[in-house]
Amino acid sequence: QVQLVESGGGLVQPGGSLRLSCAASGSLFSAYVMAWYRQAPGKQRELVARINSSRSTNIADSVKGRFSISRDNAKRTVYLQMNTLKPEDTAVYYCNAKWIGVDDWGQGTQVTVSS
Repeated sequence: QVQLVESGGGLVQPGGSLRLSCAASGSLFSAYVMAWYRQAPGKQRELVARINSSRSTNIADSVKGRFSISRDNAKRTVYLQMNTLKPEDTAVYYCNAKWIGVDDWGQGTQVTVSS
């Protein structure tokens, strides 16, 4: 099982920025497909961004141009840079790791965008 610990959430005003981090355990981190999902109250969990072992990325249309995902394999960490935040970005953000026999989630970090 991969342990995932998210950090970096908080309260930010509309138009502001946050960077989320997800630190992972395991020596095979560089092989994992890492992703960020989010879940707002009363809504289903949705994919925000994904990055594979080749650093190819997929970004949800709702955040394209504002959010970016990156990874540092030496630190076993994946990042979600969130710019120009909107109130509709308010959600719990979860980190996910996928690989052969791996499908693990972090505990989530709250992001609240409000004035």
